Amino acid sequence: MAEDLVLEKCDLELEANGRDHHTASLCQGRLVVRRGQPFWLTLHFTGRSYESSVDSLTFSAVTGPDPSEDAGTKARFSLSSAVEEGAWTAVVMDQQDSVLSLQLSTPPNAPVGLYRLSLEASTGYQGSSFVLGHFTLLFNSWCPADAVYLDSDEERREYVLSQQGFIYQGSVKFIKSIPWNFGQFEDGILDICLMLLDRNPKFLKDACRDCSSRSNPIYVGRVVSAMVNCNDDQGVLLGRWDNNYKDGISPMFWIGSVDILRRWKTSGCQRVKYGQCWVFAAVACTVLRCLGIPTRVVTNFNSAHDQNSNLLIEYVYNKFGEIQKEKSEMIWNYHCWVESWMSRPDLQPGYEGWQALDPTPQEKSEGTYCCGPVPVRAIKEGDLSTKYDAAFVFAEVNADVVNWIQQDDGSLCKSTNNSQTVGMKISTKSVGRDEREDITHNYKYPEGSPEEREAFRKANHLNKLTEKEETGLAMRIRVSESMSMGSDFDVFAYINNNTSESHSCRLLLHARTVSYNGILGPECGTKDLLNLSLEPFSEKSIPLRILYEKYCECLTESNLIKVRGLLVEQAANNYLLAERDIYLENPEIKIRILGEPKQNRKLVAEASLRNPLTVPLLGCSFTMEGAGLTEEQKVMDVPDPVEAGEEVKVRVDLLPRHVGRHKLVVNFESDKLKAVKGFRNVLIGPA
Repeated sequence: MAEDLVLEKCDLELEANGRDHHTASLCQGRLVVRRGQPFWLTLHFTGRSYESSVDSLTFSAVTGPDPSEDAGTKARFSLSSAVEEGAWTAVVMDQQDSVLSLQLSTPPNAPVGLYRLSLEASTGYQGSSFVLGHFTLLFNSWCPADAVYLDSDEERREYVLSQQGFIYQGSVKFIKSIPWNFGQFEDGILDICLMLLDRNPKFLKDACRDCSSRSNPIYVGRVVSAMVNCNDDQGVLLGRWDNNYKDGISPMFWIGSVDILRRWKTSGCQRVKYGQCWVFAAVACTVLRCLGIPTRVVTNFNSAHDQNSNLLIEYVYNKFGEIQKEKSEMIWNYHCWVESWMSRPDLQPGYEGWQALDPTPQEKSEGTYCCGPVPVRAIKEGDLSTKYDAAFVFAEVNADVVNWIQQDDGSLCKSTNNSQTVGMKISTKSVGRDEREDITHNYKYPEGSPEEREAFRKANHLNKLTEKEETGLAMRIRVSESMSMGSDFDVFAYINNNTSESHSCRLLLHARTVSYNGILGPECGTKDLLNLSLEPFSEKSIPLRILYEKYCECLTESNLIKVRGLLVEQAANNYLLAERDIYLENPEIKIRILGEPKQNRKLVAEASLRNPLTVPLLGCSFTMEGAGLTEEQKVMDVPDPVEAGEEVKVRVDLLPRHVGRHKLVVNFESDKLKAVKGFRNVLIGPA
């Protein structure tokens, strides 16, 4: 009678598996693999060797608190002679005496999450069982049978593996790139992402069903969209838009997702204060990339928030060009969401690929504050019945704007405004380059094209199909070349009279600070010309001076000023509106790297900034972080005031752990100059 087979140890082959599965930075003391792809395992027996004629080896892999084979959260499989596609299998690859080398394969549709792997070894009627260890299973965009398969290696590197990127802010005429540290492979982040799945209300209600559904990226995307905000659950971030962030951290301050996710975990899953759209989107991007779903952050400039689904955003002004009633329906300067790449077997063919997901809490979807995933292609086609939330996203990029002027008697008169187009310059970071890619064409057909009109017809967007009335007068707001924080500058109302008649008009020009979501602040410049005479076929340029002393106290951290012109021709009861959002550019943060950039060798980063204002800066501090360069955020406070025109400089020690290209991201704060961003690419060589 053969003696029992006794397992001495199981080697999870972390290095080889980490390399093969693109999870090397996650395989620090644990096994992380991607589904649908074999991974290595080495069994060391003691006493005697494995004999295929005598011994029977059966493996068990389970995930979730209540695993079951029916739910796909439990698998039992014996050693087999060959890999069976789409199933859990274990195959002997080599045997050297008492050492057995195996390849285990997982199905490409297995639920993602933490698994326990155990072995039952039986010899005749006797047997013993061993826990081999735990492994985390992720989505696999390298596997053609996985729902998140992406066939471009360059795109997989960008949308799954890259830990840094850019988020686009500013205004449609001045797009500003903000560096961001996604850090999805930093210490502890994978565990936090799994914890986030286990805190979602669907798991708490029915853990077995939830864990089973984690095989589906559509489901996981929807859960992440809901859990990044905290409106219905123990989610990560609390949104706030009123410029009052004293009991938390201003949304503009953040430079990465790692700090936010770690704060959420260490506080016992208490919501982190505060987020706005790009913060929600960036944290969702980190979580989804960490779980293996290809994801990118997208910015839509002039983004509509249409609550009643009539595809119209209506503004009412008084005769001085001031908005009459604050409405919740607005146009945001920009709005950020994410796109994730996946197949859509639940929808008609052609709707696979990029799916829009929006974690910013705006409207409820099936009773929960989440949005998507909805195929970007369905938005382009005007197919508004498509799951999930197609109508809301369609409005964000296509709603029409109607402006009404309220007369003295209360009646409303429609105004012409050609400067407000919803859904422009839809932007994301280019693949493999630190540049912006314009993806508007993914969401919209060319303006005026037959395909665009067909999409509007399908979406019942009747307002867009009516011909716009042309008037003989035209006005637009122009600006000087560059407007930087702290400067005084001119903006111009540029008026064309394209008729053969003279027109006598009144021109009202207003400048007000504005938040990125369209909420107006105090006035910082105004001009009222009661009798402006416009000669036939003439052009006029009317300047408005905007002074730092007027905007300095009321500018929000968005650095935006809205200039609006109202041209009134009383005789014909004609109203012409024009507006423009102006972004004031912050000073540059200069970053130098001192020392030889090599793995595990100390480096020094020096960051400096010159005060562009005419007054001293108080309470200055620099914050730095970068995946692979710093273990955690480094904050350097500057004790002394920084005088006007003076340079402030700090140094920080870095210890790069990984070879390759990394980004050091920097934020500068002070009393009068806030949320100034900078970055430096650092190429780390082998030691």
